[in-house]
Amino acid sequence: MTKFLLAVHVIAAIVAVGPVTVAASMFPPAARKVLDAPDDTSALATVRLLHRICQVYAVAGLAVPVFGFATASDMGVLGDTWLIVSIGLTALAAVVLAALVLPRQSAILEGYEKQETLREAVADRAVADRAVADRAVTDRAVTVRLAMFTGIFNLLWATVTVLMIIRPGSTTGA
Repeated sequence: MTKFLLAVHVIAAIVAVGPVTVAASMFPPAARKVLDAPDDTSALATVRLLHRICQVYAVAGLAVPVFGFATASDMGVLGDTWLIVSIGLTALAAVVLAALVLPRQSAILEGYEKQETLREAVADRAVADRAVADRAVTDRAVTVRLAMFTGIFNLLWATVTVLMIIRPGSTTGA
């Protein structure tokens, strides 16, 4: 049973966490592209898609700790230091994703949508001032901070991965 649980745990990590780390890393540069070319609808569609990937796979990623706890319990290593540190770092990564990365992605998208609405109003002559419609609701600094938080999230997951492979102090072999 341990091998099955471990296999599901590892597959869940690859399939769920991998796309989040990649999509979240791609989001800030894609968001800056929208800032540089606000009329590029494909750039905005890319940002929307990357955000959706992050949201969906973040939820799917909940399977990783569920099967991780089941595996650790079956192996009898729930009290091992390497596992406790990994659990703490995983919880911290989840907080960073849920509290810092995803909300900032949502805010950036909302800003773009407000800007798009203003542009449409200018086109329909509902807003006379084109400068108001062109003013960036999101600026480059916001995307840079998002990139920093995304990097922290990715670094936490990389650290957890290394701890899971090396298992320092483990008596179950490495």
